[in-house]
Amino acid sequence: MRACYLQFLLLLALLSCNATKFGFSFDLRDSKVRCIEEERQALLQFKQLLVDHYHWLSSWSNDEDCCKWEGIKCSNKTGHVVMLDLRSDYYLRYPEPATKYLEGCLVGSLREFSVWNNRFTGPLPESIGNLSNLETLEVDNNSLTGVIHEAHFSNLIKLKVLYLGLNSLILRFSDDWVPPFQLDVISLSSCRLGLAFPKWLQSQKNYQVLDISNAGISDTIPTWFWDFPPRLSSLSMYNNQLHGNLPDLSSSRFDEVVVVDLSANLFDGSIPHFLLNVLSLDLSSNRFSGPISFLCELNTPMLLESLNLSNNTLSGELPDCWMYIRDLVVLNLANNNFYGKIPDSMGSLVSIQFLHLSNNGLVGKIPMSLKKCSELITIDLGANNLSGTIPPWIGDSFSNLVILNLRSNQLYGSFPLSLCHLSYIQILDISLNKIEGTIPECISNLSAMSRTMDTISSAIYAYNASRSYIDYAFLVWKGREFVFKNTLGLVKIIDLSINKLHGEIPEGITNLTELVALNLSRNNLSGLITPKIGLLRNLQCLDLSRNQLYGEIPMSISNLSFLSQLDLSTNNLSGKIPTGTQIQSLDASAFLGNPKLCGSPLPNKCTDDLHPTYLNPRGDKNQNGQENNDDRFITKGFYVAATLGFIGGFWGVCFMSVLNIRYIMKRLTSNARMMLHVAATLCMLTF
Repeated sequence: MRACYLQFLLLLALLSCNATKFGFSFDLRDSKVRCIEEERQALLQFKQLLVDHYHWLSSWSNDEDCCKWEGIKCSNKTGHVVMLDLRSDYYLRYPEPATKYLEGCLVGSLREFSVWNNRFTGPLPESIGNLSNLETLEVDNNSLTGVIHEAHFSNLIKLKVLYLGLNSLILRFSDDWVPPFQLDVISLSSCRLGLAFPKWLQSQKNYQVLDISNAGISDTIPTWFWDFPPRLSSLSMYNNQLHGNLPDLSSSRFDEVVVVDLSANLFDGSIPHFLLNVLSLDLSSNRFSGPISFLCELNTPMLLESLNLSNNTLSGELPDCWMYIRDLVVLNLANNNFYGKIPDSMGSLVSIQFLHLSNNGLVGKIPMSLKKCSELITIDLGANNLSGTIPPWIGDSFSNLVILNLRSNQLYGSFPLSLCHLSYIQILDISLNKIEGTIPECISNLSAMSRTMDTISSAIYAYNASRSYIDYAFLVWKGREFVFKNTLGLVKIIDLSINKLHGEIPEGITNLTELVALNLSRNNLSGLITPKIGLLRNLQCLDLSRNQLYGEIPMSISNLSFLSQLDLSTNNLSGKIPTGTQIQSLDASAFLGNPKLCGSPLPNKCTDDLHPTYLNPRGDKNQNGQENNDDRFITKGFYVAATLGFIGGFWGVCFMSVLNIRYIMKRLTSNARMMLHVAATLCMLTF
């Protein structure tokens, strides 16, 4: 580490002499100005301190002009190095840039120092404060540790961009510290800033981006903070313990649209009137209460694209003014106390893709106006009191639908055949309703469940990346709720449990080979479990319990090597439980309630295991007093024919032997003649 610091000071001495203004919007590697030899040697020495497994810096030895090296930029006037860029995403020509890193100790450059998304460790040297011309410092997403003091920034009077986030750094400043810079970007996510709200931010008047999320702050927000800079475009303070009420911000005016994330805090009270030009607003996982009246008083269209108010205690009826937010793409009001009907004006959300209204007290039918929201990818209306039938137009209007959650409502009627048209559906949950009739054969047409992630699923994550929204889904299994978020594209689920379905399970369901979970429990299904069940090779959860299924459990179920949750209890299944490592390791409760079922992991052994069968050619009774008819091909006629054939064949051999006895006797020894006489005698006695 000492060698790293010496090298760092050497670079500072060589590079800090350059005070020339320089822009970084173009590449000057073809410039005729060559780099300074001392700086070239310093960079070569610095390279020796790095572990470059993938030879990113191979150009740092072959070309004498260091201004043409990878990650280096020089001034076109002086030849001095002005930027050292070792960001992992800088090398986009490599096939997997996100997994290739440089390892070593940290050094700085003069105007732009960018080493984010690497594996640098250790503290940030205080010497970096000597770089008086530094404008950009990007060291985020590494493994840096230690304390950041005022000395780190003592002479950084030109600093504009500061990225320290996603490290294990502690920022410790005095209460009266005033930074020598005015920042455009402040990104300190996951740094420890202390319990008090950082007072030094009061001096910053020009920032466009402020990210102090997950910073361990437990405080109310001072009033001076709400006087935002007019250039603000992104404000992120999620996952702290900020509390208190939010002020009315409707009078704030900004040069650009704004993204605001105050989620996962302790804010309470009502949601105030917010910024008119906010693009994305996330107030989820707080303690807000009351109605969302700020939407009711709109008289001009908003630019809002994403609104997330989930996981609060909001109440009242949903406002009927959605026509003023026609650009809304994400609407998440789940896990609140809203009641009443879903307003018809929600049909005005023609751009909506993600609709989450689950776990409220909504009633009435699913409004037909939603039919116009043809861009929907997620419809989550679960855990309400909605009634009526499942609208057939769901399968015809939403060609891009990936998630349909209608669980735990009061829906009735049959399973609409049109749902079989949802070729991109990956999560289909209509459990805990009153759906009756049969499961249609066309369920095998849900083709997304038989292939890996497709283009629509990829589109979800493209939007997530551009708007910082990650969609999610819940899977309820044995009373437990599992949340899928980052792995959502890999989840394929069908849950039709706790309804009134009857008839057989369609064999075509085994064509959905990418299914991860299948739950058909607590219905009135009958018939056999299809022998093709083993085709569901990715199945991890299978619940067919509390039905009227009969017959044996197919042996192919042992082929489900990923199966970790199985429940076949309370049916009429019989025979021996198939053997397989994952089957015998399951709890016996998975098979209870099937009196004729036997074998491990149940305690009752099968008859074949207790008394092995054996062949009794006379057809008498076995040890249990039962007739031994294991092989039905062995009949009385078979024994008669076998006896006659034996006698005829035996005497044929004896007759031929008598005819040729003289010829044979001449050629046999005395001992052989004696054995032949014995054989002939035995033939006579046997007859």
